[in-house]
Amino acid sequence: MASSPHYIPQSDPPLPPWETLPTMYDLPSDNPEEPGLPDDFHFLQPLLLYLTFQPINWNPELVYSAADLNLYYDLQHPLWYKRPDWFGVVGVGKLYKGQDLRLSYVTWQEPANPFVVVELLSPGTEDEDLGTRRESAADKPPSKWEVYERILRIPYYVVFSRYTNEIRAFQLVGGHYEPMNLTDGYLLMPEIDLSLGLWQGSFRDIERLWLRWFTLTGELIPAPTEEATAATERAIIAEQEATEARQEATEAKQEVAQAKRKAEQLAERLRQLGVNPDELDELL
Repeated sequence: MASSPHYIPQSDPPLPPWETLPTMYDLPSDNPEEPGLPDDFHFLQPLLLYLTFQPINWNPELVYSAADLNLYYDLQHPLWYKRPDWFGVVGVGKLYKGQDLRLSYVTWQEPANPFVVVELLSPGTEDEDLGTRRESAADKPPSKWEVYERILRIPYYVVFSRYTNEIRAFQLVGGHYEPMNLTDGYLLMPEIDLSLGLWQGSFRDIERLWLRWFTLTGELIPAPTEEATAATERAIIAEQEATEARQEATEAKQEVAQAKRKAEQLAERLRQLGVNPDELDELL
């Protein structure tokens, strides 16, 4: 059983919330009775997003992303949280206060809110993921849509269905989410020099249509294993090219030697016929 959060008494003047409200060490990090489908896809798809979320214009040490992690968002209700399938943040270190792996993401303890959230559509979460259920009772937690749009004001919210391979994306405009259009098949996020799109390929030996990160021009951002594989392939190709070059050089030397032997044989034949090959050269 999780222990009750430890509260620090207020003072006069009041202390800031990051000093008085519970930290990630005080708040639950488990996920009891959360709706959704915990399947292989819900593990692999966020992993691919995690591995390829590499904002080009940000220091990698200040880029953080997580999957299936409690996201605490409300100062007035510090026990309320959402648990995005994946979210990315810029301007935040990989470790909590530079020291510890995060148990949860507690927004009042962090320097920035998430920049982008991705939810993987499940039959049990569709209404909440797509904002169909927006209004909540005063004593009940708001929906994901309300939290992402109204409370945390997350700039980009993306919903992906593995069943239809459909991407639905929303951008925060004037405090409200507006649908985004694909540009040449990509969702452009110029603030981080990245785009999000679909890719047909094999990830962890599973061939399907995956959601992953690209550059703004549509170039694939490789996962570390893909980068290592590509480096190995480049090394193999370079070795093959070097081998071919050595073989061509050897063949060229053999051709030169063969031509020289033929010239010597011809000169010897001419001498046998009483012709001096050196004088023949002068006559020609």
